[in-house]
Amino acid sequence: MADVALLSNGRSAGSQGRLAGVRAFCASSGGIFHYEVDDLSQIEVAMRVIARVRPRVLVVNGGERAVQAVLAALVGGGAFGDTPPPIAVLPIGRTNLIARDLGADGDPIDVLKRIVEVARGDLAPHVVRRELIALSAGSTQPVFGMFAGAGGLAEAMLYCRNRIYPLGLPSRLCHFLTGCAALLSLVPLPGRLLPRRPAPIRLTLQDSKRLEGRFQLLMVTTLERMLAPRAPSSGTLKMMAVERRLVPMLRTAFAASRGRLGDRGSRGVHLGRGAELRIEGDGSGVILDGALFRARAGEPIVLRTTPALPFLSLAAT
Repeated sequence: MADVALLSNGRSAGSQGRLAGVRAFCASSGGIFHYEVDDLSQIEVAMRVIARVRPRVLVVNGGERAVQAVLAALVGGGAFGDTPPPIAVLPIGRTNLIARDLGADGDPIDVLKRIVEVARGDLAPHVVRRELIALSAGSTQPVFGMFAGAGGLAEAMLYCRNRIYPLGLPSRLCHFLTGCAALLSLVPLPGRLLPRRPAPIRLTLQDSKRLEGRFQLLMVTTLERMLAPRAPSSGTLKMMAVERRLVPMLRTAFAASRGRLGDRGSRGVHLGRGAELRIEGDGSGVILDGALFRARAGEPIVLRTTPALPFLSLAAT
């Protein structure tokens, strides 16, 4: 039995520069089983190999796509059956939403050291359970994650990825500039320097709450730290939809600055919880943990919750 099994995606742009340091740490620290893949299609085989060493903790090093592939393998039963080990995620890339929700922030090798220390002791205080979002679009196989952005948020994320990140600026500055551009996009200005205008969509939350229009901000998550917990109704998908108007967006920006994003609804700001959300609208974009999907006419994108999986939280006490 290994204390930690580390699965690294060697092709991930975020992990390539640190892979030599990760290898060196694994070689010098006993109890780590390190398995590297060169393609995401190899992850299913990797999981079967890792299951043989019966790790106490499974660590993913390789960015959002690698995390999605591992989650898909675990949800399907696969090598670990109904008793997968707690999952930890190294902070790789620009956003690291899942890693941050689990308290894994900072240098990836430092985070790995902390995970190894925890794995050698009592795991119980650090194990948390999280439901996932299963995204289905048309006839494609479901994709799994924990944060989905749609409407103007998806267009802003694409704008940041394609226009701002290539400038080589620090992540926080990139996100600030993107936020400013998203607010400016509410004003009818000429040119193509701002994020694309979101397409009109129809939202149906668990066959009850229905909304229709253009939404500048639409987020759906099972992450604990992303939205305040006091959304109405029941269910594990937390949804926040902000209409494409200046006043609701300014209210939302003010709430976010106070750490109260999603704390309460208001005119133009809609909150909800549920086990299923349908997004309908031709051409509307949905990004699930970095992967882009486009809704088509007559083929809604459906987000559902899954049974909870165990995760290792470095923030847990």
